[in-house]
Amino acid sequence: MNDAVLRVADLAVAFPGSRGSARRVVDGVSFTIGRGEILGLAGESGSGKSLTALAAMRLLPHGAQVSGSIGLLGRDLSNLDPLGMRAVRGRDMAMIFQEPMTSLNPLLRSGFQIAEALRAHRGLSRAEARTKTVELMRGVGVPSAETRVDDYPHQLSGGMRQRVMIAMAMACEPRLLIADEPTTALDVSVQAQILALIRKLRQANGMGVLIITHDLGVLSVLADRIMVMYAGEIVESAPAADLFDKALHPYTALLV
Repeated sequence: MNDAVLRVADLAVAFPGSRGSARRVVDGVSFTIGRGEILGLAGESGSGKSLTALAAMRLLPHGAQVSGSIGLLGRDLSNLDPLGMRAVRGRDMAMIFQEPMTSLNPLLRSGFQIAEALRAHRGLSRAEARTKTVELMRGVGVPSAETRVDDYPHQLSGGMRQRVMIAMAMACEPRLLIADEPTTALDVSVQAQILALIRKLRQANGMGVLIITHDLGVLSVLADRIMVMYAGEIVESAPAADLFDKALHPYTALLV
């Protein structure tokens, strides 16, 4: 895939065990995401999905041992120092984390947290960043964005907090969006709105998307391709339609 936005090759993540030996929790994972492509990563809790995403963002906890390569737009991220990664995160790649109530800072207004990325990566003034933040919140369907911009996270519903997280991730129009369980704990109608929003943003910006979920129903309406992960390994990968029609791996068949 010549126009790959993200290219992961032989990624492995291990953590030190109680007796000194390292335990691999992600083992030999390889995949690419093309421009404008939505790739789904499915599997049960504990299969290594979120760790794969955090490895791509280089946000793994201290002590993690990582091998393999992660290329973003042809650039090897493993060669970047922490300051270099800070410049990449939010600008070229962004992530919607699994639980917005714990990912958003409860002490900062929601709008400030969106504007922070605009000021850091785009060099906007405080007033310019606020104006752009209101536009972003409107774009993700936050009602009364002009006043909601000053709300703290606890003043927003779960669906609104999720929209704020999406606005934060999309603020600088990244080339890659990683969405980790973006519809968890949302009711069905809000889930549908969030999925439609991700599709709309993909079409508008041509970004690549990695969506992580244990819910194959979500991927059936959103993903172009689906990878199935079990015990830290990719056990099956196929176009979405093929995976549902003729799953080859027994684990995939059980998920379906």
